[in-house]
Amino acid sequence: MNQRIISVVNQKGGVGKTTTAVNLATALAAVRKKILIIDLDPQGNATTSVGLSHRGRNASSYDVITGQAKLADSIVWTKIPNLSLVPASRDMLGIDQVLAGEPGNQFFLKKALSTGALDYDYVLIDCPPSVGLLTVNALVASSAVITPVQCEYLALEGVADLVKTIESVKRTLNPALEIQGIVMTMYDGRNRLSEMVVNDIRNHFEKKVYDTLIPRSIKISEAPSHGKPVLLYDLESRGAQAYISLAREFLNREKALVARAANI
Repeated sequence: MNQRIISVVNQKGGVGKTTTAVNLATALAAVRKKILIIDLDPQGNATTSVGLSHRGRNASSYDVITGQAKLADSIVWTKIPNLSLVPASRDMLGIDQVLAGEPGNQFFLKKALSTGALDYDYVLIDCPPSVGLLTVNALVASSAVITPVQCEYLALEGVADLVKTIESVKRTLNPALEIQGIVMTMYDGRNRLSEMVVNDIRNHFEKKVYDTLIPRSIKISEAPSHGKPVLLYDLESRGAQAYISLAREFLNREKALVARAANI
């Protein structure tokens, strides 16, 4: 199967990156897309958000990148139909030092993905909140990028810096890399600042910004503590419905990107 690999990236923490990766994956799995999440964040929040532990596993994404385990042997099935995951490891905190000086160290994840015959429609990579070797490996391996951006002051400056990094990787390491979309998260319609930030981002990045706004939501915040995506924790909540809407947009954009790539 010719799966698409999507990195969920932002160098800032606390912007809803993992929440977006997990809930988008769940919404796609609900419409019978076969989904694999690769948790590259040493904190392992994507792993625990689907009810798994990143402790006591035989293999992790760290082992995959360092070549100590095959990707196929590191995959764990979740209780969510059509959704599986490669768990994180705290060992990844030191991976930049481990891989420093290794030739081609930006391509280790791409190599691991290309050597395994994986039966998935989409691979979503939850990246750490930094631009180190883990994130670069994810960008090099990816078809496209999704960037969650919190509705807060200086959001435009932060995403502009990230776009420069993405463009640098595209120019030097992965010419096929595309920005699939920018997701505005933690939106509060009662807050004038939220509206201003959304308008600023849309004015700057235009059609790259999704129409769907992910609201600031107690249910979204509570769900990970129960080991569930918000779609399973409270399907009728505003947060769950927003991620369902985002999944629809995502699939529509994917059709357009794949069609464009086929015509190049």
